[in-house]
Amino acid sequence: MPPSGPPSFSPLFGDHAVLQRDKPVPIWGTAAPGEPISVRFQGQCKTTITGPDGSWRVCLEPLAASASPADLEVAGQERRVVRDVVVGDVWLASGQSNMEFTVKGVVNAAREMAEADFPLIRHFKVERTVSTEAGRGITSKGWERSAPATVGEFTAVGFFFAREVFGKVGVPVGIVHSSWGGTPVESWMSDSAREATSLAAVLRDRWRKSMADWPPERVSRYPSDMEAWQKAEDQARAEKTANLLEWPQPPATDDSPALPGGLFNGMIAPLQPCALRGVLWYQGEANAERSGEYAELFLAMIRSWRAGWNDDRFPFYFVQLANYRQTQDASGRDWARLREAQAAALALPATGMAVAVDVGQADDIHPVNKQDVGRRLARIALAGTHGLAVESRGPRFVAADREGAALRVRFAHASPRLVARGDRVQSLELAGPDRIFFPAEGTIERDTLRVLSKAVADPVAVRYAWVNDPDANLYNEAGLPAEPFRSDDW
Repeated sequence: MPPSGPPSFSPLFGDHAVLQRDKPVPIWGTAAPGEPISVRFQGQCKTTITGPDGSWRVCLEPLAASASPADLEVAGQERRVVRDVVVGDVWLASGQSNMEFTVKGVVNAAREMAEADFPLIRHFKVERTVSTEAGRGITSKGWERSAPATVGEFTAVGFFFAREVFGKVGVPVGIVHSSWGGTPVESWMSDSAREATSLAAVLRDRWRKSMADWPPERVSRYPSDMEAWQKAEDQARAEKTANLLEWPQPPATDDSPALPGGLFNGMIAPLQPCALRGVLWYQGEANAERSGEYAELFLAMIRSWRAGWNDDRFPFYFVQLANYRQTQDASGRDWARLREAQAAALALPATGMAVAVDVGQADDIHPVNKQDVGRRLARIALAGTHGLAVESRGPRFVAADREGAALRVRFAHASPRLVARGDRVQSLELAGPDRIFFPAEGTIERDTLRVLSKAVADPVAVRYAWVNDPDANLYNEAGLPAEPFRSDDW
């Protein structure tokens, strides 16, 4: 039935909200059908009339940044006011469990929470929602200001990003957090974006097979299987041991978070009228076994999200997978291939990649050092979005030139010199024409690396950190890690 009673806002515009500066700001909600609506904020007044379903929408003119709390008022037959609304930069933080990972679980969590009194950093958590069709509404408890009592439940990557940006730019920062652990990239893609890829039929067939593998009796067992896994996980964390139970995959049903398009429909599409500064993304673990598909799907997802926000240069900054050893991959390189697929998205404009291959944990897919990840994303935003003169990228492979029995590796973002943390550069490999790789040693010579192996007399290819769990210790003088690379395509 159409709504009746006092007019309402979308939860995005509740108490303590952050509105995006310097862009038109759509505001929307519901009221009685055919009701005149006026919205007032910072001297602006916009009016409209609700549609037959009671929905309404207005658009404020671009706003200047403001840390001064203001009221946002909507008036129809009745009047409603939300308090403490500020204007700054709003970022969407999305992905799977490493984005969902909260501040209370990070290294030095007690200190981080105790020092988190930042009322101008605010967090909005979108509740988990799966939908078979693109939705219009979202469910949330609303905005929360960063404080010792609240920040523990914030996305850790998003919070540490916001803290760094706020410290450098000085305007309010809002994080709209919409993530779900264990989910593949295809769940976050619209149906049209997915169907436009060369993998559309493969994805359809895979999902049909998954559904066939989940008869009703298996579906009914899932809650108890998940409860047992969570109990074992909590015990393992408390005892600092490994959880020996395999994580139970969610059932393949229409309410599964793995449903292709299900999370886009329920948790992204309803946000797309919202004015944002850009996107922070941390996902890929759930696609590591199918890394050959990821580059195409990820690029298609980014393009489709940008189309939804009507901006083909909408900033999209993402985290490359951290180091991790405990996979089912006999080659030890499936995560390396996924990292390479992620890096392919850098071909798109206004993208950036935070390298995390040095801050993971070999035995834990959820590393607790989220501070460095957030800071590295912030550097990308500070340089790429805010135009500050900060180095935002670690050494990036450019070329490998033959020098006798060695290869000379040249980099971008390595000036004035490379830095090895430790006695020597680790995780280097060389191969000859036989394509068999052997461990190698590297000598730093200012901004280049000379790589040599006694086992390879005729080197033709070099790799660095190109395994699941490398000891990645090569940096530039800004302290940013070198991107994993290979000069071959074997």
